[in-house]
Amino acid sequence: MTPPSPPRRLIGVSTKMYFSFARTTEYIKTLHQLLSSLPSETISAIKDTTDVFVIPDHVSLVSVIQQLRTSSPSSLKVLVGAQDAYHEDAGAYTGEVSPAVLAEVGCSLLELNHAERRRLFGETDESTALKVAAASRNGLVPLICVGERNKPPVVSTTTLDTTTSGEGEEILDVKAALPEIHSQISTALSSLPADSPVILAYEPVWAIGAPAPASPSYVVSVAREIRKLDCLRGRGGSSGNSNNVRILYGGSAGPGLFEHLKTDLDGLFLGRFAHDPEMFVKTIVEVGTA
Repeated sequence: MTPPSPPRRLIGVSTKMYFSFARTTEYIKTLHQLLSSLPSETISAIKDTTDVFVIPDHVSLVSVIQQLRTSSPSSLKVLVGAQDAYHEDAGAYTGEVSPAVLAEVGCSLLELNHAERRRLFGETDESTALKVAAASRNGLVPLICVGERNKPPVVSTTTLDTTTSGEGEEILDVKAALPEIHSQISTALSSLPADSPVILAYEPVWAIGAPAPASPSYVVSVAREIRKLDCLRGRGGSSGNSNNVRILYGGSAGPGLFEHLKTDLDGLFLGRFAHDPEMFVKTIVEVGTA
């Protein structure tokens, strides 16, 4: 029996609400130019191993899809996602965005459960579950952000480099973070068919904007525990598709980080760092050729 192939890597960026329409258009134009200028062997390596995506604001989304359809290099497809949607496909829901319409215009991914959505708009595990189901029935891949709110207790400190002044890495209690993460994932996936693909973007909420981000060793340890969760068992479907569950790191990230995460994570979900298209492409190359 042939073992399943490893999951495809995945790297993408969300522009949140930072960009104007004009800046988004210019960003996608520059991104296309930079990707097109990569050596052919690099493009081929990325195409063979990695999916790339961008998630613009809702107003710019259709334009971005059209730009990428007409100008994206034929050998390297860039997927487009949306930052949120309602859990119903149609109806009297003024101001909401239909997942069915997102699918109709060519959207591929739907970002859900971001910490900002929970903090600012009161979204919950239960409301996320409804949106996950809506994404799935419309052929969108749910990209579910998960992460614990509070920093786990420090269990020890280790010195990373004896040539430094003695500063060490805090070893955090991974087990303390799991109940909250488990609740988010298990509830979100409760109505998702076992053979439907899902992307989990792990980002510890306590590390957002913190002076020191979560260490790579901590992120890897959490990812390993996430993969063991009962709610993820059997999600490869009858074909054992390894792409059905992919885990990204969604925290502060830049060049060089994926090298420390690649044994246990499938890619990166970037934020403001990748709002510079040159930095985004640099990191795409690192992930796609690692």
